[in-house]
Amino acid sequence: MAAETVSECYRAVCGQLGVKVNPFVLEKLEKRSTTRSFTLKLAGSSEQKLCDDDVSALSKCLQNNWTVTGLDLRYNNITDGGVGHLEELLEVEDSALRSLDLTFNNIQAEGAEVLADCLQGNSTLLSLRLSGNKLGNTGAMRLAQMLQVNRTLQELQLADCDLETPAVIALAIALKHNPALRSVDLSRPLLFSLQEEWAVHFSEMFGVNGRLAELHLGKMGLTDTGVERLAEGLKQNRSLRYLDLRCNHVTHDGAQHLAGVLRHNTSIQVLDLSTNRIEDVGAEYLSGAVSWPGCVLTELSVCRNNIRTKGLLSVAQALVNNPTLTQVYIWGNHPEEPACLAFRELISSGRLSPQQTDVRPYEVDGHVFLAEVCQSLRKRVYYADGDGQDSDDAAAPDEPDPRPDC
Repeated sequence: MAAETVSECYRAVCGQLGVKVNPFVLEKLEKRSTTRSFTLKLAGSSEQKLCDDDVSALSKCLQNNWTVTGLDLRYNNITDGGVGHLEELLEVEDSALRSLDLTFNNIQAEGAEVLADCLQGNSTLLSLRLSGNKLGNTGAMRLAQMLQVNRTLQELQLADCDLETPAVIALAIALKHNPALRSVDLSRPLLFSLQEEWAVHFSEMFGVNGRLAELHLGKMGLTDTGVERLAEGLKQNRSLRYLDLRCNHVTHDGAQHLAGVLRHNTSIQVLDLSTNRIEDVGAEYLSGAVSWPGCVLTELSVCRNNIRTKGLLSVAQALVNNPTLTQVYIWGNHPEEPACLAFRELISSGRLSPQQTDVRPYEVDGHVFLAEVCQSLRKRVYYADGDGQDSDDAAAPDEPDPRPDC
């Protein structure tokens, strides 16, 4: 179907439904080439946000369209009612839709239940992003039940969805048996228990899941005890490549457990420990593990961890010892001049690319300091989108980071 036909179809459907034609949607439909599949990007802004009526017309318009394989509806005002309209699109036999991004809308438990029911029978959708919607425990539990049946979905983002402990545990149990999911984000749930029961279930999942490549567990309230539980399973895992533990309560004891994982696990390539409190001792533990023969870590972030000169020097030495490690992010710590000199040498020698760190050296009155550079660890390594990308190394889509600052 040509792009002009899609736009004409959209006009006609709006007329049938008595819905006002949205100029923003119409412009996007008219601009797209139809010689290849594409993601229809309709992310909202302060000037323009889609509502449920817009979704109703758009869904009907796309039911018989085979070129729109991705639908980006981030940052709009879509509610549970709008999700009900998307149900019609998702239930089309052999639907062309491969990715659906509903990040930061107004979807709650009822909308999550509708999506879960649809995806139990859907065999085409690869990516579902729901971060920033208040799905709560009920909605997340239904999605976990869906994962017991669905064998197609590869990416699921549920960050900032107000998940509670039962839902997090249910998702961990579902991951034990789901052979398809490659990337999961459960950051910032609402966990009121201090016992970290969920960590035990994730540890068990790591021991049996051989497909999950990326896991985001930021803002989980994770302590060293929880890290110890996770480490037990991670030592047996051979598929996880990206582990995100940013914004937790990990100290040097937790870093020691993670160092043990890096010595035994030959798959983890990206480790995000930003905004914890591992300090010098923790940095030394991690640096020793990175220098260990066989460690495949390529990217490490220890920003804002109260690390001082001794710990930062150990990180610099790890870069010297291990050629595999190519990206290091350290801003927000406390580098004194010896650490500044070490990182200046790494950058000037070419061992550390200026594009792969978040600091840059400068000199004043004969003394070397480090300045911040606006670069950070990549947010994901796995993408299953609507542009035909389905790999661990696909280039990142042009999108802002939806994760709030710590």
